[in-house]
Amino acid sequence: MSKAKPHFLYRLRNIEKTFDLGAVSYKALRGIDLELGAGELVALRGPSGSGKSTLLNVLGILEVPTAGQIEFAGRKLQGLSEQQLTEIRRQSIGFIFQNYNLMPIFTAQENVEYPLYLERKLSKPAIQERAMQMLADVGLAQFSHHKPAELSGGQRQRVAIARALVKDPDVVLADEPTANLDSKTAEQILELLRDLQKRKAATIIIATHDDHVASIAQRSIHIRDGVVVE
Repeated sequence: MSKAKPHFLYRLRNIEKTFDLGAVSYKALRGIDLELGAGELVALRGPSGSGKSTLLNVLGILEVPTAGQIEFAGRKLQGLSEQQLTEIRRQSIGFIFQNYNLMPIFTAQENVEYPLYLERKLSKPAIQERAMQMLADVGLAQFSHHKPAELSGGQRQRVAIARALVKDPDVVLADEPTANLDSKTAEQILELLRDLQKRKAATIIIATHDDHVASIAQRSIHIRDGVVVE
């Protein structure tokens, strides 16, 4: 019998994150208490410098909290090895970065294929087919052999989105995913995210300044000066 998913995918207790900047320390998160449910579509809102991106990095297991406790899918992350954390991140989380984080020597297709090769679950033809389908879904099939430097900012953003969604992750963490897109393309991307949420009960967390993006969310979480003011 398969194990039921916990009601809360994330539990954060008194999460703090401090960055040491030479002689100065900057506290980006100041005691975050938060529970995020499996299958939720959440908008993360707040002004620039509020801590939104840092919180996304903590949720994506890209940043280790300075203090506090975090659980993911009922599993405490403190004390796990870097290899164990990497495995959770690789298997369960798709991240749409604001600055794309595409590999410059790879084509658009190769960038999208890369997470599937890391999983080692599909054959090479299946990986190629899946990657091309995702590029078609974001309207970039004809640009599959272009490298990032040959693409516009909006096109690079769409490649990054295709890469994040290609493995059907349990969680998608998106940092301003529609910021560089026209309204029609942005709506297509939001539809892809909603489809993943409905089809796989995926949890979608979007850091955004866009009121329309926030309006489709089931819940808005507001952050200011590193604390939740929801």
